[in-house]
Amino acid sequence: MRYAQGGGLTPQEQERRERLRMDAAEHFARGEKTGAIARELRVTGRSVRRWRHAWNQGGADALRSAGPVSTERLAPHQWERLERELARGPLAHGWSDESQGWTLTRVKLLIGRMFHTG
Repeated sequence: MRYAQGGGLTPQEQERRERLRMDAAEHFARGEKTGAIARELRVTGRSVRRWRHAWNQGGADALRSAGPVSTERLAPHQWERLERELARGPLAHGWSDESQGWTLTRVKLLIGRMFHTG
């Protein structure tokens, strides 16, 4: 998983998770109990209960992936450039209060200036 990088699941992990939900739907249709499904699929009972609720509301389609929450806006070479510029420090980019360092607001502004994104 990519949570440490702030990106959620990779596309491959999303596909794997959707397959698990589709497998769970087959178990739901057979009337199997939550604990048995959780053990079989090696997931938590909480996940199975959440999936079962969605399945009860909208069938197997309700368990399909909605796709990525967001898509990356920067290409790999842009990430590399951003890393280099961040290493130069805030002073090099016009912030005089070096002691504050990089804040989320400053990084967002730098990205907007460098790559014309919002």
